[in-house]
Amino acid sequence: MALACALAASALVACERGSSTGPAPGLPEPTRAGCPAGLARAEAAVRRAERTDTAWDGPVAGPPAVPGERIVYVAQTMTNPGVAGIAGAVREAARAIGWGVRVIDGQGTPAGVQGAFAQAVALRPSGIVLGGFDPRLTSQQVAKAVGRRIPLIGWHAVASPGPSRTPRLFTNVTTRVEDVARISADWVVADSHGRAGAVLFTDASIPFAHHKSDLIRQRLAACPDIRLLSVENIPVQDTGTRTPQEVSSLLARFGRRWTHSVAINDVYFADAAPALRAARRKGAGAPFNIGAGDGDPSAFQRINSRQFQTATVPEPLSQQGWQIVDEFNRAFSGAPPSGYTAPVRIATAANSAGATAWDPPGFRAAYRRIWGGG
Repeated sequence: MALACALAASALVACERGSSTGPAPGLPEPTRAGCPAGLARAEAAVRRAERTDTAWDGPVAGPPAVPGERIVYVAQTMTNPGVAGIAGAVREAARAIGWGVRVIDGQGTPAGVQGAFAQAVALRPSGIVLGGFDPRLTSQQVAKAVGRRIPLIGWHAVASPGPSRTPRLFTNVTTRVEDVARISADWVVADSHGRAGAVLFTDASIPFAHHKSDLIRQRLAACPDIRLLSVENIPVQDTGTRTPQEVSSLLARFGRRWTHSVAINDVYFADAAPALRAARRKGAGAPFNIGAGDGDPSAFQRINSRQFQTATVPEPLSQQGWQIVDEFNRAFSGAPPSGYTAPVRIATAANSAGATAWDPPGFRAAYRRIWGGG
């Protein structure tokens, strides 16, 4: 394992702990120094994603509010800031439309999520949210809910936004994982001017996250002088205990060759900070870190204070929570899903203006108008 990781530092081979040490199938081998075309493309994409002069481009029409509904939010784990942020936004939107909400925490384990989902079905709610977990983990509970005609809406539950036949979801609310992976990798290319030693943090136990990190690997591999030093497979629920020691090990192995990091969730950088600080690394210095989701308030705080995180590709957590409620209202009304998917954005200290979240402007007013029949 150590030999494979050492080779990765010089030959674009990722070493993912607990899995194969070889290159991902289909990844190109380095053929020349630098990547001028790729760098120009990445820089243009990053400039677009950093723009702040955007307007609401989501739904402006839909069915008026159905009164008196009750929904249950089943969370993969409330220690995941994105999952918790969506839960809070669903509660806020439910108050606005006049519904009741219950949140049940799956505690981040298969048995816990299955138990939480079974409890949700037993409550016979109007609808159930699958908050950040693969429905295949709860196939029996999903089948029971479908049999009882309880609409199901996912958040990061399957790989793509929109309706799903297998598993049966009215819709899945998420940004497009391909877009998030692409712009995260492009940021590393642009920020490093096409020359970086990168580390990728992922959770291979979550198919959505594993797919995202595979896409990031492929995008980085297109630039020969972006060297993927290591892929660290750390379950999200274990980041607090495992990330500090893994970061210390990475610092010892790669030293100054480690210039950039990408993580499938910002929480990894919260737990990396103590180890980087102990190694006397500067908060505004290398490794320069970008989170490929979720953009929770603590990530923005690290970015704005320049403390071991430079950028994030934030999910619009509040907007997506309101969208989940709006999608349920469409389901209860016999209407189709809205079809809306929020665009990707990069948040940095330069463009966040001290904010601790990002959401498309005007979404609350738009949804209130829809639900009020305006």
